[in-house]
Amino acid sequence: MPTPTELLTPRLRLRPWQATDHEPFAQLNADPEVMRFFPGTQSREQSGHSIALWSAELATRGWSNWAVERRADGAFLGFTGLSVPRRALPFMPCVELGYRLARAHWGQGYATEAGRAALAFGFEQLGLDEVVSFTARLNLPSQAVMRRLGLVDAHEDFEHPALPEGHPLRPHVLYRLPRARWAAGLDARPQATARPGAPEA
Repeated sequence: MPTPTELLTPRLRLRPWQATDHEPFAQLNADPEVMRFFPGTQSREQSGHSIALWSAELATRGWSNWAVERRADGAFLGFTGLSVPRRALPFMPCVELGYRLARAHWGQGYATEAGRAALAFGFEQLGLDEVVSFTARLNLPSQAVMRRLGLVDAHEDFEHPALPEGHPLRPHVLYRLPRARWAAGLDARPQATARPGAPEA
């Protein structure tokens, strides 16, 4: 399989990381609002480590978490991609869909658009049988994106091992998207299995 350099959508480019991405990515990870469903904000060093890791994966296997750029003006928005979790989780082995965008770019459908491109690559190019996504049970906005992409709440909630007992973000939800569901075209349809209170916008 040829190593992809980028994935294109009508508005976005999912591409390998560049040196100019370091500063805006560090700012994104230092924003408490962006990181409110994570254990905390991240340092510049942590952000740089993530970029180095994902860049190495893109170079060696052709997929990982891509930098997301707006095609109209080249603005860096955040990341979206596919990855293999590095911690032992109860539903492994799996490939995870992940995304994180800067706050200025929320509410414009970018996460859904980029996520759909990553899923298409996973199913149509990699031949994956399933893609999963997971987040803190409290993270209703992220779950809304998952549903818009066609992922379904598996009702396999779990305690994330990276967080201590009693931490409010430790309870996590798992969403699944089987290949057959993607092939049936259900990815673009609103789902009726939303958790109570989850926003759909």
